[in-house]
Amino acid sequence: MTRPTPIATPRPAGAARETTIRTTCPYCGVGCGVLATPDAHGGIAIKGDPDHPANRGRLCVKGAALGETLGTRGRLKAPTVHGQTATWDVALDLIAAQFTRTIAAHGPDSVALYVSGQLLTEDYYVANKLMKGFIGSANIDTNSRLCMASSVAGHRRAFGTDTVPGQYEDLEIADLVVLVGSNLAWCHPVLHQRLMAAKATQGTKIVVIDPRRTATCEGADLHLALAPGADAHLFNLLLCHIFDRGLLNRDFLPHVTGVEASLAAARHSKPGDTGIPPDDLAAFLALWAASERVVTVYSQGINQSDSGTDKVNAIINCHLATGRIGRPGMGPLSVTGQPNAMGGREVGGLANMLACHLELDNPIHRDAVQGFWASPRMPAKPGLKAVDMFRAVEQGQIKALWVMHTNPAVTMPDASRVAGAIAACDFVAVSDIWATTDTARLAHVLLPATGWGEKDGTVTNSERMISRQRAFIPAPGQARADWWQLAAVARRMGFPGFDWASPAQIFAEYSALSGVAGQLGSDFDISALQDIDYDHLAPVTWPQAARKGGRFFGDGQFHTPDRKARMLPVAACLPAALSPGHPFRLNTGRVRDHWHTMTRTGLVPRLQQHLGEPYLEINPDDAARLGLAPATLAEVTSPQGRAILRVLISDRVAPGHPFAPMHWTAETAPTGRIDTLVAAVTDPISGQPASKSTPVAIRPYAARWHAFAVSRHDLRPSCEYWAKAQVAGGVQMELAGAGPPADWAVWASALFDGAVPSSALSDPARGMQRFAFVSGGRLQGAVFVSRDPVLVARAHLAGLLGAEGEDVLAGRPGIDQPDPGPAVCACLNIGRNTILRAIAQDGALSVEALGECLGAGTSCGSCRPELAALIFSHTHREAAE
Repeated sequence: MTRPTPIATPRPAGAARETTIRTTCPYCGVGCGVLATPDAHGGIAIKGDPDHPANRGRLCVKGAALGETLGTRGRLKAPTVHGQTATWDVALDLIAAQFTRTIAAHGPDSVALYVSGQLLTEDYYVANKLMKGFIGSANIDTNSRLCMASSVAGHRRAFGTDTVPGQYEDLEIADLVVLVGSNLAWCHPVLHQRLMAAKATQGTKIVVIDPRRTATCEGADLHLALAPGADAHLFNLLLCHIFDRGLLNRDFLPHVTGVEASLAAARHSKPGDTGIPPDDLAAFLALWAASERVVTVYSQGINQSDSGTDKVNAIINCHLATGRIGRPGMGPLSVTGQPNAMGGREVGGLANMLACHLELDNPIHRDAVQGFWASPRMPAKPGLKAVDMFRAVEQGQIKALWVMHTNPAVTMPDASRVAGAIAACDFVAVSDIWATTDTARLAHVLLPATGWGEKDGTVTNSERMISRQRAFIPAPGQARADWWQLAAVARRMGFPGFDWASPAQIFAEYSALSGVAGQLGSDFDISALQDIDYDHLAPVTWPQAARKGGRFFGDGQFHTPDRKARMLPVAACLPAALSPGHPFRLNTGRVRDHWHTMTRTGLVPRLQQHLGEPYLEINPDDAARLGLAPATLAEVTSPQGRAILRVLISDRVAPGHPFAPMHWTAETAPTGRIDTLVAAVTDPISGQPASKSTPVAIRPYAARWHAFAVSRHDLRPSCEYWAKAQVAGGVQMELAGAGPPADWAVWASALFDGAVPSSALSDPARGMQRFAFVSGGRLQGAVFVSRDPVLVARAHLAGLLGAEGEDVLAGRPGIDQPDPGPAVCACLNIGRNTILRAIAQDGALSVEALGECLGAGTSCGSCRPELAALIFSHTHREAAE
């Protein structure tokens, strides 16, 4: 179960010894193992860990670029109080005093913690113990509420506990893998690579169920472009098909209740409700029914709905009815969005749960946890879930708030309203690694936290595998671990039991508590690990493989009082009708190379080159009707807010159902903050917001000028639209405005902090202005202005920063230097135009051929679906001609 952690790397004689550290990636819930090795240049070389079961050496482009995110420039390195640098004692004393006074005056529920899947399990445990066991309130919730709470609720309703039944290896031994509401290729790329390898070697069938034609569809045998929100209707129809074809598993059904009621409810769903062509629907039903080993993978497209819990249970119903659960190659599999969403679930990090999968509303469970902690009090009711928590902040019911490693002023629905609520709160503390996030700017007290590479603890991935995150670089300045901050405040509030000296001690206590939970019948019992050699802890899945094979429920034993699973009657519904004032339904999500609000990925220039600007992906018919041209700007409004986004016209989205990514903030694109549009509508059971069905209006943004700028130094423009991205030599920026300045030269000089342009081109009749700024013979920056979206070779111009003697104002490379176009393969920085030339001129008509020709797709593999799409587009265009 253990193995040595440091790996001695062979070095030439006389060379300094290098040590490789095994750790875990801080991005999605796949939980990939990472090897981090200091290099000869003061950096960190990153590779996938070939011995880690989750990824077996693979990494996606974000994981492969982790070494480029580890600089300390701009980091928060000391506590601040009211904007002034302070000592740790002053900052911690103030937090403890404010919480203590607030509780004394207004009760325990007047304070709250809002935490994050970026916390390690040990951090989460301390936060949960402090809030529930000693403050005596359940007002602790997490940004994981925004991504997987409906899955938690569906599991608990069906299984009696929040248990993920299966394992990643089930994807590789299944006959059929159904991906529903999951763009696996972009959001969980390493799992997608494992799945595609299984398809190539053993013919695994893949069905993708998604209103959008995403990158994941490129490898699918069947894409069901169902009507948005119709997922429960589809799985209700599948349940009826199972029954009507006599496919109920009569041997397994004695372990299940609710079969007849679930079937009766499912009968109300009709094929027309799904929006799927009849032949495709019939093919899916037949394929699912004929495949014994079926895995149904689902993610945010299911969870982020006002009926997400019902959708989860509609999926689980089909697996329970056929007994296709808990055995190799079959079962429902929820894939989580954050690196430690599962760890947070295990320690009770949600407002309605207790540690170790115990139930907050069960007095026996409460007493057991309180007794173990020797705590003075324990809340008898659930706390406020994320949306309700920030409403309580707005209404003044919560008067002291501590936010840890998350950015709710951007990521919560109705984000501007949430930002206003935080700004008006009596007292706000924020623990983060940056002082410049939208939320950190609103804090009274800022605490410098440790980041990835500096943290030490454990995380749990989507298949219940516990892995170590290990520190391999020193924390900058006075940055401290999150558990240390929480424990220091707890001690200052007079609470005992918070005197750990290391995360190993916290893990041992937490493991021991899980043994108490196991005695009460909880599925989560890792007490065998409490005496483990923590420093050398190898990845381990609970329950340990030797005991149960890593899977749950194949024996028909569940965690309900009668040990039977529950099939739930699902009254499927479609989203409410749209109004004439907001006739579009906006879907939101992620892009391939970015993560959350880009506080980490935004530091890596090559990750900015694929999709570096907020955009609105809209169907050609909608664009034509609205008068939107490619690369222009669209104004998107909802009752909650307004955004301005670059127009991307694509038939990958259905008419009436545009898509926009959620990564941009006030730091990177103030009018691209997409969650300002999203209403705070939640699933009534899980409390998870519906982030994929916002009614919006769209119209062209009346820009009278557009601009593109590159600069070696940061730029802070004063215009209505701008979006900034890091490039190797500085920054690049897109700008636009409704009113042109009186003098473009003065405007350009102000943009570059008063510098005088070294050269300029002007054509007022065409609305064209171009300015270059050179100092010491080297290019410091340039700006290109046009009436229409600026047509220049962006990557070429960014590459000229710091260079000398170049014709910058031409905006394009010379004829002997073809423009590579925007990056598709971020690992090797291979542009779209380069790839298209290889397809058209060199006959590279397969992904493998592009790899041989250019190297594209041969590194992390994340771009392979897009390469396939470019080949498909080219060959079908030629066929049409």
